[in-house]
Amino acid sequence: MKQTNQPLHLEFDTDRAYIPIIYDEREVGFCTPEIAARIVETLNEDEQLHEDNETLTKALQMVCRDLLKKTGGNPANVTRLMERYLENAKRPEFGTRAIAFLLRDRQQELDVSDKEFVFFCNSYRLSPQELRDIYRGKDITDNQLKVLSRILGKSVDELRDIRDGFSNKEMNTLARILGTSAQELTELLK
Repeated sequence: MKQTNQPLHLEFDTDRAYIPIIYDEREVGFCTPEIAARIVETLNEDEQLHEDNETLTKALQMVCRDLLKKTGGNPANVTRLMERYLENAKRPEFGTRAIAFLLRDRQQELDVSDKEFVFFCNSYRLSPQELRDIYRGKDITDNQLKVLSRILGKSVDELRDIRDGFSNKEMNTLARILGTSAQELTELLK
C-alpha cells in the first residue's frame, strides 16, 4: 500500500447514520448499518465454519483411531491415516481419478442413469469394460483419450495434461526426493 501525504477525501451523506469500524482498539473506518450487519454476518459464518472444521477433524481423528485399534494398527499412525483419507476425499486434479470425476460430471450434465451413460460412452467406442477400468483407476491409453475427448468435450491435449499431471502431494514428494522446492520443479516441468 502506497502512503502519500495527501489528505483522504471522504464523503458522508448527512442524512444517513454511520457506524465506526474498530480494529485493535483503533477506529479504522465507518460504514452504514446495513454494511455493518453484513460484515457481522460474514464473520459469524466464518467463525461457524472454523468450529465445524475443528469438530469434523476431531471426528475423523476418533474414527481413524478406532479403526486402527480394531485392525491392530499402530495408534501413532492416526495422523498419517487421516491425511490419506483427506487426500482421497479431495477431487483429484490429475491422473485417471481426475478423468473419472470428469466422466461423472458429464453423466450429471446429461442427467442420465448409469446404464444410459454406459450406453452413451459405448456409442463413442468406449466399451463398458474400459469405462469400468477408468473408474477403477487403471491407466488410460492415448487411443482412449481420443474417445474421451469426444465424450467430455475437451481437447486430447487437455486430457493428456490431466492424465499425466502430478497432484500437489506427488509434486511435493518428488521435489523432496530431488532436493528442490515444488515450485521450482513445477517451473522446470513446464
